[in-house]
Formats: sequence, C-alpha cells, structure tokens
Amino acid sequence: MELSNPYRESMRYIDNAKEQLKLAGREDKFYKDEKYVKTACGTAYSGMLKALDFYFGSKGVPKRKGRKSIEYYQSELSELDKKLLNHLNNAYYVLHLDGYYSGVKKIDIIDSGFDDAISIIAALKPLSKNGSKRKEQ
Repeated sequence: MELSNPYRESMRYIDNAKEQLKLAGREDKFYKDEKYVKTACGTAYSGMLKALDFYFGSKGVPKRKGRKSIEYYQSELSELDKKLLNHLNNAYYVLHLDGYYSGVKKIDIIDSGFDDAISIIAALKPLSKNGSKRKEQ
C-alpha cells in the first residue's frame, strides 16, 4: 500500500492556498477579497502543521492525542530546531492570527507568512526521500 509523501502532501496545501490567493485579486499592495485571503491563510497554516506533525514523528517526539495547541508546537520546536521555531512563530502570527482571523490583506505581509510555512515544509524534503513516494512496510 502506498502512503502519500508528507512533503508533497504539505506542498499540496500550499499550492491550493496560492490558488485561493489568485482568486482574491490584487489592487496596489493589497489583496481585494478578504474571504479568499482568509481561506488561503487557513489552508497554508494547516499544511504547515501537517508538516510539523511528520517532522516531530521523524524526530521521535511521542504522538499526542487530540487537538494540539500552538504552545505544543512551540515547545517541541524549541527543543529540536530554533530556526524552525522562528518560522513557526511568524507563520502563526501572519497566517493564523492576522490573515485568517483578522483578515489582513497586505500582500507583503501574507507573502512573509507563506515563506515561513514553506521553509518549515522544506525541512521535510530530506526526511521524505526528497519528494518521492514511499511504500508502507
């Protein structure tokens, strides 16, 4: 049975989020439609969390049942990788709080959140056989 590749799956979320941003339209330095920006930010943030869940598993972090808080992700990353923690913190504020909840529409701000989410997902690539499919054993 084939498993989906965690890197590719997380990037699929980012690709879907970018498509949503295209639907938002642009005017000067802002996206026009808040609804699409919120959807895109939520999707990108979810993809980043999927990547972190896989990353934690590959580093031997015990699985946790139920809903995980941002504090859980911050705590685990503070032990594993401070650089990824910086990316997580910015992506959390930009994508989750500013973009998804507050509806911030400034292109530069939203792009910085996407960049941080992609940086976290990129950390998966070497752990996921560089994007190739893996077979379940």
